[in-house]
Amino acid sequence: MSERVKPTKNSPGAASPKAAPEDPRKDLVAAKADAALPALGIIGMLRWAWTQLTSMRTALFLLLLLAVAAVPGSLFPQRPANPSIVTQYIKDHPDYGKILDSVQLYDVYSSAWFSAIYILLFISLIGCVVPRAIAHYRAMRSQPPRTPKRLSRLPEYGTLVLPAEAGVPASDAIEDAAALLRKRGYRVDVRHDDGARPSLGAERGFLKEVGNLVFHTSLIGVLVSVAVGGLFGYSGQRILVEGDTFVNTLVGYDQFTPGTNFQSSQLQPYSIQLDKFQATFDRESKGKFGQPIDFTADVTTKENPGAPAKKEVLKVNDPVTLGGTSIYLTGNGYAPVVTVRDGKGNIAMQGPVVAKLQGENYYSSVVIKVPDAKPDQLGFAGFFLPTAFVTDKGISFSGDPDLINPQLSLNSYYGDLGLDKGSPQNVFELDVKDLKPLNSRDLKAGGITLGPGNTYTLPDGKGSITFDGVKKYVGVDIHHNPGQLSALIFALLAVAGLVVSLYVNRRRVWVRTGTHEDGRTMVEYGLLARGEDHRLAGEAVALRGLLAEAWGLDSQKPPSELADNGPACTGPMDASADGADASAAMTSEDFIQSTAGSNESKKDQ
Repeated sequence: MSERVKPTKNSPGAASPKAAPEDPRKDLVAAKADAALPALGIIGMLRWAWTQLTSMRTALFLLLLLAVAAVPGSLFPQRPANPSIVTQYIKDHPDYGKILDSVQLYDVYSSAWFSAIYILLFISLIGCVVPRAIAHYRAMRSQPPRTPKRLSRLPEYGTLVLPAEAGVPASDAIEDAAALLRKRGYRVDVRHDDGARPSLGAERGFLKEVGNLVFHTSLIGVLVSVAVGGLFGYSGQRILVEGDTFVNTLVGYDQFTPGTNFQSSQLQPYSIQLDKFQATFDRESKGKFGQPIDFTADVTTKENPGAPAKKEVLKVNDPVTLGGTSIYLTGNGYAPVVTVRDGKGNIAMQGPVVAKLQGENYYSSVVIKVPDAKPDQLGFAGFFLPTAFVTDKGISFSGDPDLINPQLSLNSYYGDLGLDKGSPQNVFELDVKDLKPLNSRDLKAGGITLGPGNTYTLPDGKGSITFDGVKKYVGVDIHHNPGQLSALIFALLAVAGLVVSLYVNRRRVWVRTGTHEDGRTMVEYGLLARGEDHRLAGEAVALRGLLAEAWGLDSQKPPSELADNGPACTGPMDASADGADASAAMTSEDFIQSTAGSNESKKDQ
């Protein structure tokens, strides 16, 4: 009895198993592992960096970053506007004040990082605009694209049939369509080289890209104009009392903010004198009685010292222009005229004192500093009321903004005013911590209350003060911005370019004609828009109506009746067949139906 032996893998009788196919992904992984990317090199890196910088996405990011970078300029005091405030801010915040100064947060608009963002944005916009302008110029000089083989695939498509008795051959039909499209502003290229089926390509809407280019170029112009204004412009403020004259010099300003590259030689030596100021108050309305409704400042100006004087009127939002600067009326108030005599009887101070508005009806605070008084310096602090009323409790208030019953109420002090030390002080504030009071409500002498023409003698032989009368003053802002006009022009151009780019559409039209075997002229047309164009269907309807009118067809019939359901001469037809038989004789590939805006045409597209 023979023993049955089980074959093994290595035994000669064993059946060889089928070899497992190798995984092709292993070869791909191995190839990727062995592949070595070529080194970009310096030139390649520079090209990559330039491509990234000049992309529209980068330009928009830099524009947003510039807006964010300007925020600290409104959060922290700026050194060009007022250095003393910055110095005081650093003293008040010793823990982080110097840190902010080290990163130029007190000089935001002239800082290195803000300038870097500004310059990068400028370069990015130029890098975006120049290549696009060159490409658009080439596109405008090139011919419209070739006629597609199957116009039925376009979003807007239709056909027209000219009967044989109309006597319009295919070549004349294409010329008629070309003339019609030219009247509608299309640039047309007629292609008679297509043989028996001439066609044309037409396009319009190049102004859309022109609008885009104008918009971006105008943004560059705005950036340049703003930069010029920031570099070479300046601004300042001055208070003028009736009779005072301002001369455009550095010492003539109460506050002056120069541009980064400002030179004092830029100041034109003009002058302006405030002759009279008139404020008109509401005297008819009950709810707004006493509210100011109009301000008028009569001034005398001179373009230069040798120029003739000129009378002008300065009003709110109606500036006076002199020497390339605009002078705006920004504030007004009253300036009591006082005469202060010291303890020796000499006039230590005489003239108007600007009163700072504090409340309704021109309630104003008054500070008078008399450093020339002898033997002690004098100081006064109080308020001025143009129309004084007194309550039953003896409290004075202003009942009307006009000068009906002016009153000057003051407290007096003597001592060292601190002006001899050279430290800057606010003219509207009196630091009394180092002064000794002479007059106040809490003292036996009481406060000082004066009407026009009244004089009060100070206690202890310190002198006297006389209220001589009242003048009016105005506050003016003076601005010189050499880039202001160009910035306005570029801003308007940017808006115009944006409007054009939004409302002008880039469109292309193709028309193909052919002659049927029975003598009919077959016309098909298609429209295509570049980007979204919700008015493309309306353009297709209008074009169809104009073509039908030009060839004497009934444009009121629906497309299914105006158009032949056969092809626009796409293939040979049996001359003996009528319309229905001809349609049956066509192949499914040649059959073309009017599908203006249909789902089928969009699906084919």
